[in-house]
Amino acid sequence: MQDQKTPVHQGLDTLCVHGGDALDVRGGMHTPLYNHSTFGFPSTQAVLDVVEGRAEGSLYTRYGLNPTIRATEKKLALLEGGEAALVFSSGMAAEAATFLALCRSGDHIVCIGDVYGGTHELLQSQLPGLGIHTTFLLGKEAGRLPEVITDRTRIVYFETPTNPNMEIIDIAATVAASKARGARVVVDNTFASPVNQLPLQLGADLVVHSATKYLGGHSDLTGGVAIGSQALLAAIWNWRKNLGQMMAPEVAYLLARSVRSLPVRVRQQNASALAIAGFLAQHPRVKQVNYPGLPAFPGHAIARRQMRGFGGMISFVFDGDAAATAAVVDRLELFTIAASLGGVESLVTQPVTTTHHGLTPEERARRGIVEGLVRLSIGLEDADDLIADLKQALRG
Repeated sequence: MQDQKTPVHQGLDTLCVHGGDALDVRGGMHTPLYNHSTFGFPSTQAVLDVVEGRAEGSLYTRYGLNPTIRATEKKLALLEGGEAALVFSSGMAAEAATFLALCRSGDHIVCIGDVYGGTHELLQSQLPGLGIHTTFLLGKEAGRLPEVITDRTRIVYFETPTNPNMEIIDIAATVAASKARGARVVVDNTFASPVNQLPLQLGADLVVHSATKYLGGHSDLTGGVAIGSQALLAAIWNWRKNLGQMMAPEVAYLLARSVRSLPVRVRQQNASALAIAGFLAQHPRVKQVNYPGLPAFPGHAIARRQMRGFGGMISFVFDGDAAATAAVVDRLELFTIAASLGGVESLVTQPVTTTHHGLTPEERARRGIVEGLVRLSIGLEDADDLIADLKQALRG
């Protein structure tokens, strides 16, 4: 293949299309799928040059030394403004490798705000078995961070917006408080995507994504990514390699395809979500709407400072119990009941039945994950059609 393209313009839209790609020797416009587990060499010296880091080459796909995977990683790093990126088989794989690489027995993590149920389980139930313990702060308790950081705190971790209540965590303020005690900041940017938010520019050390969501965008792949400095990712690379968490080349190829349309998709989802959130905020059966783009939303001012768009995720609290809320969800026709998000189709879920079902009732109550909470992932359908669907379902 020819050398990597270097776009004249470095805007996000341009990077999504051209970043990381190379012309194939046969003239293909994007890096092709190299569905190979291993690669051949003309000599022993050529092998050693790659193994010992003197040359960049393809060696073995589980190591990530595959041209399709590397091109996708370069594209993703450019989008977030990071030096490098590592792709994984899932978002949870990216998080687990990050925690294991940066922490040892006796170390400490601080987790701020609501997080995905699988992340909560990993931090609360599994890492303590390795001697790594986590302090959980609610989003409204973020100001307590200086109190709970210790000399053994290695990571301050959070999502923003959070899942499922869309809380906004002030990235710059959290970075300042964390760096003052020598802790690294890891931000899950899945809900926002690089279109709406760039945590590394605000001082975060690492960004992680479930690439299954907005980066993939078509509900047809599962993957994750960690993005940051070369030095920080080097340790994570070893965990990925030896835990066998590599993304398959076929998935990396699909992911690069999807990223080329990321800005167009996300900006449309931003616009539709804002319109739908406005409708829900006026509905008599809706007690609360969680959407950063609404001026009345508690995190709106911070979101305006650190985001360029407010995202395609909404949650709202219906004025009814679990059964009545389920009936509303079941009446929806354009929204598909599913636990994921970020695709071109609109999805709906009750967090108490899916993403946060594994939390105890007491923990859900503490976090405001009530029976009437409904989470919407807004797709690319006509916003008026989605509003009409919600209207008929709420009317019941």
